[in-house]
Amino acid sequence: MFLYKIEIELPGKLAHLILLADGDEKAFSYVESHVARHFVQTPEIRSTAIVEKKRLEPGSGYLIE
Repeated sequence: MFLYKIEIELPGKLAHLILLADGDEKAFSYVESHVARHFVQTPEIRSTAIVEKKRLEPGSGYLIE
């Protein structure tokens, strides 16, 4: 399992999603559902990119600034 920090380009802004997945393909497959759950009206996803990927272990995390 890996902890991912994924950058999502939306119209007019960037969003970051932190999620747990078995691999890169699985991580990307979860993005759309998380975006849809977060926003009242689902915005267009222009692009997604893995910014960081870490093996899951105690203390793993990301600082969002």
